[in-house]
Amino acid sequence: MSALPSNQKPRCASIYGPVKSWRFGRSLGIDPVGIVSTCSFNCVYCQLGNIQQQTTQRQIFVPTSQIISELQVITQREIPLDVVTISGSGEPTLALNLGEILAATQEIFKQPKVVLTNSTLLGDQLVRKALSLADIVAVKLDAVSSNQLRQINRPVETIDLSDIIQGITQFRQEYQGKMTIQTMVLSAWTTETQAKYIHLLKLFQPDEIQLNIPSRNRTVVRQLESRGNDIQEIRAYTCENFQLITHEEINAMAATIHNATKIPVRYPTQN
Repeated sequence: MSALPSNQKPRCASIYGPVKSWRFGRSLGIDPVGIVSTCSFNCVYCQLGNIQQQTTQRQIFVPTSQIISELQVITQREIPLDVVTISGSGEPTLALNLGEILAATQEIFKQPKVVLTNSTLLGDQLVRKALSLADIVAVKLDAVSSNQLRQINRPVETIDLSDIIQGITQFRQEYQGKMTIQTMVLSAWTTETQAKYIHLLKLFQPDEIQLNIPSRNRTVVRQLESRGNDIQEIRAYTCENFQLITHEEINAMAATIHNATKIPVRYPTQN
């Protein structure tokens, strides 16, 4: 690896933040994927930009020893944190050492451990076993039809909505921690789409529903800084913006879902 220019600060491969999260507060990020963005999705709204490597093949991207070493450095700084979140440069469950990372983090930090997953690997028993070590798992459900999945999440060809639904169902049956459903809402949904979504929520029975909207610029070309929400750093790159759903629309959608499911619904535009 070539040396960094003298005017460029070094970039950490596995630890970033703290990130200000409307869902979890001050969150220290652990990135088990690292420099090359790798995911089974290539979501149209992803702040990482176009995913550099799309796959469902699990492997070790960042050695557990490296992550532990960097976490120990962070503890010396006494940074106030609410949670430690495993996410970063793609789909964290692709990391074969996810369980090791969670176990090691548990030894270092007392704060709750959160994993953000796109749900595509939940059908894998080893993935579910690793996730059992997390306090909170936020599973993604952006689509209620195969066509919507292809348009929004753009998964690898081997993944379909039925795989995701089955994986979430299996995980919910086994997981003892707090499971939330995270859904990115790009525009107002039809009554039919909402009805299908509510049907799935009643099936999964999550502890909480999180309706998200794009709040970070999407870099056109992959930049490591896009893992977090440092606006000043991201503005240095060419970005894309999305037309957001209105406050009235997301508020009405949240009310409809809560009334139908009686499950707590949160969204970033609420006061």
